[in-house]
Amino acid sequence: MSSINTEQPMPEGLAKAIANPLFPALDSALRAGRHIASDDLDNHALLMEYEQALNIFYQRYNAELVRAPEGFFYLRPRSTSLIRRSVLSELDMLVGKVLCFLYLSPERLAQEGIFTTQELFDELLALADEKKLMKLVTHRATGSDLDREKLFDKVKTSLRRLRRLGMILPIGEGSKFRVSEATFRFGADVRAGDDPQEAQLRLIRDGEAVVHSQAHIQSSLLDDHSDEDADNADTETTEEPTV
Repeated sequence: MSSINTEQPMPEGLAKAIANPLFPALDSALRAGRHIASDDLDNHALLMEYEQALNIFYQRYNAELVRAPEGFFYLRPRSTSLIRRSVLSELDMLVGKVLCFLYLSPERLAQEGIFTTQELFDELLALADEKKLMKLVTHRATGSDLDREKLFDKVKTSLRRLRRLGMILPIGEGSKFRVSEATFRFGADVRAGDDPQEAQLRLIRDGEAVVHSQAHIQSSLLDDHSDEDADNADTETTEEPTV
């Protein structure tokens, strides 16, 4: 009795995508939660060309390849996905909201989209409720200069995590970075607004950016705890902000 071959041939588009020499690194980046924006020219072009085929590919892992309205791509694992998921911290979310605000600001054009860690930190202190910020670091509403230094270190840690997710692009070896369009992952609520920057500012000032129930941007960082430990080690040993 002959056996029946139930395997389906691989679609031509998917075969071409997987055979592309860029695919292994791109696949690893997507699984690690990275967002692929248009400034990542080759990888973005590959996803644009084979979006439909690769979406079918990732569905086998119970994940969706998403192309956001701004054009960047990311993987959205479902609850049953074989790709691991994690949840960003409240401070990560708030820093992401402020980055999106900076992306929408006139200053981005004036500064060619380049900011520093200190500028981001100053903007965070100016826009957000300082009492809530201090509670994220000290669990009390008031903070000393030492507490602000701790908050600055925490913000640097969040920026490193968001850099790995493709939200910012480092410039050189210092503290400068360019904000990516992928920060709109933190600004989905303002896409339909008449004034997106004002809407984003309202979300930050009203505290909606730090409400735990909204901190559900899923990423697939390999291990939340080991990631935080590594970041804390970086914070202790790095004198200058590394973004």
